[in-house]
Amino acid sequence: MTEALNANTGTHFTQYTRSFAEYWDDLVGWEARLAREGAFYNRHLHAHGAKQVIDIATGTGVNAVSLAQYGFEVTAVDGSENMLTKAQENARHYGVSFADAKAIDWLSLDETLGTEQFDAAVCLGNSFTHLFDHEDRRTALRAIFRILRPGGMLIIDQRNYDAMLDQGYSSKHAFCYTGNNVDVGPVELHRSLAKFNYVFPDGARFELNMYPLRQDYLTHLLEDAGFVNVERYGDMRRPYDSNEVDFVQQIAFRP
Repeated sequence: MTEALNANTGTHFTQYTRSFAEYWDDLVGWEARLAREGAFYNRHLHAHGAKQVIDIATGTGVNAVSLAQYGFEVTAVDGSENMLTKAQENARHYGVSFADAKAIDWLSLDETLGTEQFDAAVCLGNSFTHLFDHEDRRTALRAIFRILRPGGMLIIDQRNYDAMLDQGYSSKHAFCYTGNNVDVGPVELHRSLAKFNYVFPDGARFELNMYPLRQDYLTHLLEDAGFVNVERYGDMRRPYDSNEVDFVQQIAFRP
């Protein structure tokens, strides 16, 4: 997803400049990320019987490409045209294609897609934390709920902000963002803001502002939107020690 505050929605959509989009894959570390995470998401979606999947936080495409490689029909969505353009380049590089690719604001996701519905949606890479307003988060999750068919699945993840806020930042650098020699960490961290700094080997520096969502709060938001049977994983495992994991995945279902 994207950054730089949109005053109307509380969403951050412009910090993902064209330059940052070009660097993003160095941060992601595609091969390591796919090796650790691809099988987890693909397994859950396959077990659920999903065929048509929408990635609503495509970024430069690491998860969307993995899903397409696995045989899912993938619609790629992102709030940033820059990131989506890079995702389509990466899809061509890996020899896959998306069923569709669209730049869409989450708050109008269902309106933009109209009657189109999916078996599953994924929102990965700590992307949902780009929404800073409580009501915008509710609106976005309800829009996601409406684009899923009955029985549809949503997989959403975030950094372990509970541990970060309560104990300070640390990272095993083993999940989600696994690129080599990229210095990543918060330069400002409190209950309403996690401002992360990214410094690349050549000295390039970028910042992203995120809202530090707590796990229980996100579960509440999912249930408030109508999702049921919410399951949580820590670094793609369960049970997990909530103080020890870097990322938390939540899987929820539309009745």
